[in-house]
Amino acid sequence: MREPFKWDDYSDQPALLQNRVYKKKMRKREFNSFIKTILISIFMLPISIILMPFVKRKEIDSADFFCLGIDFQRESEKTLELLDELESERVLLRLKLWELDKLDELHDFIKLLKDKKIILKILQDRENIDDLELLKTNLRSIFKKLDGLVDIYEIGSTINRSKWGFFSVDEYSKFYKVAYDLKTNEFHEINLIGSGVIDFEYHFTVHTLFNFFKYHYNGVSSLLYVDRRGAPENTQIGFTLSDKIAWLSTIVWLSPKTDNKLYITETNWPLSGTAPYAPTSEHECVSPELYADFMLRYHLLAFASQQVNTISWHQLIAPGYGLIDNRDTIVKREAFYTYKFMLKNLKNAQFLRLDIKRDYYILQCWVDEKLLQIHWSLKETTLKNEDFFDVYSKNGDIIKDDILNIGSSPIYIFVQKEIGKKVNASERI
Repeated sequence: MREPFKWDDYSDQPALLQNRVYKKKMRKREFNSFIKTILISIFMLPISIILMPFVKRKEIDSADFFCLGIDFQRESEKTLELLDELESERVLLRLKLWELDKLDELHDFIKLLKDKKIILKILQDRENIDDLELLKTNLRSIFKKLDGLVDIYEIGSTINRSKWGFFSVDEYSKFYKVAYDLKTNEFHEINLIGSGVIDFEYHFTVHTLFNFFKYHYNGVSSLLYVDRRGAPENTQIGFTLSDKIAWLSTIVWLSPKTDNKLYITETNWPLSGTAPYAPTSEHECVSPELYADFMLRYHLLAFASQQVNTISWHQLIAPGYGLIDNRDTIVKREAFYTYKFMLKNLKNAQFLRLDIKRDYYILQCWVDEKLLQIHWSLKETTLKNEDFFDVYSKNGDIIKDDILNIGSSPIYIFVQKEIGKKVNASERI
């Protein structure tokens, strides 16, 4: 990346921007855009909160819901083997605009993925933000080279963090419009998603969706991390993860600039003891077991919202936050098996309902003509194992104990067919 920006290969993100004089200068230059962000937010955020109860659930295709982030330059042969083992059908790849010499390598890797659906996240740099003609040339090269191979292009990422290159929403809107104009004039069939705001900072999101720029999104991307709050059920300013998703989906629903589709293209928890690979400080890091619990529960809550079209687990191989640790050799973390079992059981599931009572959660789905209940609790408790239950741990190990311990780690309970049919029929009434 061009100075003063630097890329941190350990945590797969830009390093903190150290040049304070440069930051101050750029923020001053983009002050008018920031004022617009504030004014639009003052108007749109209260309206969207009021209208939250009126947004209907969508019919979410569970086969498209689960996506896995991968790095085509990291253990590429092993990555293909692991994807086959997981039976993952949708993946998210990244391409850095300052590394377009890797485009041929990316093309060849995507060809090896065969029939998997691809989301390609195009990462910006300051050179392409400053020079929109250069950006146009580079995007045209990408769209031509990958024609017919990529399902969705995510244009830009993490637009509300200056270390990623953008200093205002207006800068991002000009950036995105280059991609949109290329789609309109030359590449009519491609799907573009954008916004790319990280964390619970919806004042930036509304500015990307309510403005006078002439462009349209095929869906809105969000990097909705909640790791700094601990468990996914924890609140931030009174909002749980489920509340945040409901609010964000309402904003998307209200905007005339986008199709009513929401993509969470990054989420994870950093892993304890993995510095410098962890993307945050040790304070936010969790154990491998809690990482698996939290990520699974995040996916279950997002699935239960029936508002998120696709969610990407970030990512497959990453020492500081991935399913696989590759520092010395390939080591499958507990979360690898958690993800594998989740995908096996839910990628063809029909959502029925989510029940929450006194911090006890039950997600109910209809899977292969069986009723599946997934139980977890924020307070340790127990449940009798009935004769008509087939019970599995989050990693797919069968549980035959008479008394089931319900806590942080979700358990899967398949209700035997005849009883399950009765329950499912009652759910449909």
